[in-house]
Amino acid sequence: MLRKRELSDCHELYDLMIDPAVFPFVRHKANSYEEYLFLTKQTIEAEERGELISRTITDEWGNPIGTINLFDVQDGTGFLGTWIGKPYFGKGYNQLAKDAFFSELFFELDIQTVFMRIRKENTRSIKAAQKLPYNTLANEIRTDVYQYINANGPTYDLFQTEKDQYHLFKIREQNHQINEESQLKEA
Repeated sequence: MLRKRELSDCHELYDLMIDPAVFPFVRHKANSYEEYLFLTKQTIEAEERGELISRTITDEWGNPIGTINLFDVQDGTGFLGTWIGKPYFGKGYNQLAKDAFFSELFFELDIQTVFMRIRKENTRSIKAAQKLPYNTLANEIRTDVYQYINANGPTYDLFQTEKDQYHLFKIREQNHQINEESQLKEA
């Protein structure tokens, strides 16, 4: 589902990224394949310096279908950026990718808070963020961050996921599966 960024994925990812349904919402835009290759190389180097965390999202067969990133990493926090190619919209990849990425961030890389800033007109992403049971709309509870991301006028909603919220969700999910399995055995 996720793997470290590789230059060999750039061609497929670039073709997916330039779709008009995706391109406006990508943080690091590239106007040519060569530019995308260069940006990906910079991303890989920035991860090596600890500035960000970036993964390629793959489908069941290992084909690259998008990217998921934690930008501006500092003091155990960062901003999530995700995009998935249009042919993969509505197929559940977004939630699967976030689940795998959050598990890595919170349980392997010691991240404490993941912020999501989503353009208010990006209804697809806002709906996806609202579906995540461990996610919280943070416009009013993190006013400092909300004001920072909207310093040039309010254009973003702010969501956050805390490590504790996510961990509690995973425990509940695991308990639910155990209960279902025991009910099946009893039947």
